[in-house]
Amino acid sequence: MIKDFKFKEKYGADDLVEIMRILRTPEGCPWDREQDHQSIKKNFIEETYEVIEAINKNDAVLLCEELGDVMMQVVFHAQIESEKGSFDFDDVCDGVCKKLIIRHPHVFADGEAKTSDDVLVKWDEIKKKTKSQETQTSVMRSVPRELPALMRAEKVRKKAKGVDIDSADLSGAFDKIDEETQQLRKAAGGEDKNEIAARLGDLLFSVVRVAGLVGADPEEALTDSTDRFIDRFEKAEKLANKG
Repeated sequence: MIKDFKFKEKYGADDLVEIMRILRTPEGCPWDREQDHQSIKKNFIEETYEVIEAINKNDAVLLCEELGDVMMQVVFHAQIESEKGSFDFDDVCDGVCKKLIIRHPHVFADGEAKTSDDVLVKWDEIKKKTKSQETQTSVMRSVPRELPALMRAEKVRKKAKGVDIDSADLSGAFDKIDEETQQLRKAAGGEDKNEIAARLGDLLFSVVRVAGLVGADPEEALTDSTDRFIDRFEKAEKLANKG
């Protein structure tokens, strides 16, 4: 048992940092002490999606709880680095505060932004400058490969918007789907698994382009479609069981 730990009716961010520090000490928790960035990185993803679930359910109580779990993951990773002497939670807070100040010159400086669209344009311009991204290709490559594939494709597509290579209208985008479908049909007739996967990927990316042009989120659209598939399967299963 940790001596001199002060129990409170209400804890704050500093308490969370201190509790995580304690858990990582020899007197703390063996499991927490054994973890590193690699071993808990999937936990971060899971907790983030649980936040999304709470938002979708419009459940404020659950949202508060899940945001706390995400915060704990941030503190956990920061504590691991603090022990190495590279940075701590205060450095994380300092960095994000400075980023927000720099990217909102219309609030904290003499910049101007009258609409939300103006804000987004300025945000991207400042981000490109601060990250030394000299080409639009470098901007697209900055989108993490670790994102869910549909989400990454949509973000990359948005970064290419306005460039000649991605200037197709809706009709042209549908034509591209037809073209990629035919190429997939042709590849599927062979035995080259890599070629089949490549053609399937091209078809999926073409669908993402259409999603952007019609104002749909491909990730959410596929999630909803999967829900509908489960509902249809449930009805078919019930009918089969009755028979």
